[in-house]
Amino acid sequence: MNYNFSNRISSLQPSAIREILKATADPAIIPLAAGNPAPDAFPVEEVRAISADILANRPIDALQYGVSEGYQPLRDTVKDWMKQRENIGREFDDIIIMSGATQVMDLTTKVLCNEGDTVICEEPSFIGSLNCFRSYNCKLKGVPVEADGMDVDALEQALKSTPNAKFIYTIPNFQNPSGATMSLEKRKRLYALAKEYSVMILEDNPYGDLRVSGEKIPTIKSMDTEGIVIYAGSFSKILSPGLRVAYCIAPKPVLAKMTVGKQAADVHTPCLNQMIVDEWFKRYDVNAHITKIQDIYRKKLNLMCDCIDKELGDFVEYVRPEGGLFIWCKLPDNVNMLEFVQKAVEKKVAVVPGNAFLMNDTDSTQYIRMNFSTPSDENIIKGVKILGEVAKEYK
Repeated sequence: MNYNFSNRISSLQPSAIREILKATADPAIIPLAAGNPAPDAFPVEEVRAISADILANRPIDALQYGVSEGYQPLRDTVKDWMKQRENIGREFDDIIIMSGATQVMDLTTKVLCNEGDTVICEEPSFIGSLNCFRSYNCKLKGVPVEADGMDVDALEQALKSTPNAKFIYTIPNFQNPSGATMSLEKRKRLYALAKEYSVMILEDNPYGDLRVSGEKIPTIKSMDTEGIVIYAGSFSKILSPGLRVAYCIAPKPVLAKMTVGKQAADVHTPCLNQMIVDEWFKRYDVNAHITKIQDIYRKKLNLMCDCIDKELGDFVEYVRPEGGLFIWCKLPDNVNMLEFVQKAVEKKVAVVPGNAFLMNDTDSTQYIRMNFSTPSDENIIKGVKILGEVAKEYK
């Protein structure tokens, strides 16, 4: 059989990151390449109790079809929570529950972009979102990420030179992969530029509650007086990624089109999962749980940074992030990054090659991404020590 695939999919190629991550199937591999929450961050007993209660007392509500916009009690709960916690939500906004935050990226692209339109992205940026944009045959325009977030001067030049740009994609808090946090001044400038050039902003904030140091910075969506910001939030990092429950807060006309797009994708997010999240908010102290996981990640982040300083201090450059899950390390210019990554895999340590996060993943870069949330403390120490041994081969 000769299979003829669509132009959208035929143009997509497997990323180099996939080849590296295949090695993590080996249980002997130390997974510094992952991005999963720490096992002890899951409220397992709470979810078990909630699930049992729902299935015992409201099984049909949980197992029946739901509405595409989401389970209404959860929508109300999240609206109230985001208003109190982030000052998000104006009269022109509404909320839809999504099956993971990646669905926000997918539906944003589906409703705003035609083939050939441009999405302006931070560079580097999250590979899952980049591949989503690529799947709609969008062009990607990269804007460099600095220590305090997107280079807004470069953003202005990109907007001037890209008349068919439909939205700006940003992860302002503890960006994946760079770990950078966008300053308040840059957030204000980004919003002003988007307003000036009539371009939407897609603010992706999966890590905002994982701050372990520094001062909280207002979201871009909280500044939105014009209805130009689409906000993606998720419960994957504070509750469970396996539940696949996320949400989007955006202007009502945009959400109306997203709802139609969602009906053509998965109809609705699983009702049982939405009910679990809603009951979790109603029965437990979510803010106390967030404080608990912040303590877990503070310890793990500091441990990895201390290990990097000890084992790789004179070999790599990095900026200690104030939260999130990742550390972005720059190798010396004379080191072949992909070769370094391969040598690490051969010694049973997996890290992510930095080119996976570029607009064109065949471009060269000296960066690698390391994750501290997934591995045990013992494996953080052991894994970074092994990377130090690989580094010695280049001295």
